Amino acid sequence: MVKGPGFYSDIGKKARDLLYRDYQNDHKFTLTTYTSNGIAITSSGTKKGEFILADVNTQLKNKNITTDVKVDTNSNVSTTITVDEPAPGIKTIFSFIAPDQRSGKVELQYLHEYAGISTSIGLTASPIVNFSGMAGNNMVAIGTDLSFDTATGNFTKCNAGISLSTADLIASMTLNDKGDKVTASYYHTVSPLTSTAVGAELSHSIASNENTLTIGTQHSLDPLTTVKARVNNFGKASALIQHAWRPKSVFTISGEVDTRAIEKSAKVGLALALKP
Repeated sequence: MVKGPGFYSDIGKKARDLLYRDYQNDHKFTLTTYTSNGIAITSSGTKKGEFILADVNTQLKNKNITTDVKVDTNSNVSTTITVDEPAPGIKTIFSFIAPDQRSGKVELQYLHEYAGISTSIGLTASPIVNFSGMAGNNMVAIGTDLSFDTATGNFTKCNAGISLSTADLIASMTLNDKGDKVTASYYHTVSPLTSTAVGAELSHSIASNENTLTIGTQHSLDPLTTVKARVNNFGKASALIQHAWRPKSVFTISGEVDTRAIEKSAKVGLALALKP
């Protein structure tokens, strides 16, 4: 595995995963089964208020080619074909959604010891071209993320970021939304033995002059059980506990309360993922 700066999407990812991953206010159930010839079939259902959303995903792996086909409740069929390392460090991804004829896209990723590049182009007459690149190493990296609409001749996305990493600390800063939003994040590993970590993310919108600060922590009670908690400057406090009673089979319960309106009922989310 290449150790390098990674991709642009990796900037601040550790902090985002700590602060937002696995938190939810919905009820979700996921079941994965495998056929005798190795095809993985994953069925999931999510209850969002009064609505129930469901999808079925089928994954087939053949040498270095992975094919994913997903069907959702809106009868959309999403297909993704991934070719891993047709050449050293390169990954090719082809995706489209039926019946949307404009959804086709080809993506090329390249990972090097000192660079990480991802570029994609839509399969239309006037496509949107995306490019993101990182330069540096696994300690210091800078990058940019751009999208260009060939139909209008305008940049629809223009972001930049920097990441600094040590053995137990990751700090990053990004400038997004064409310079309107500045986000700084911090992730610190307190104890690797218990997966104890703390993190924070501060975002500032220049247009609205609004700040959003979220801080959180996680800790493993034992090798199978993890607890997390977070709070933001708007008074929203959340916590979750996640337990794996067998490999890859996880139960998660999370809750959120508004400390500025404590009389309101807490929001509770449940997630159950089962894999053989």
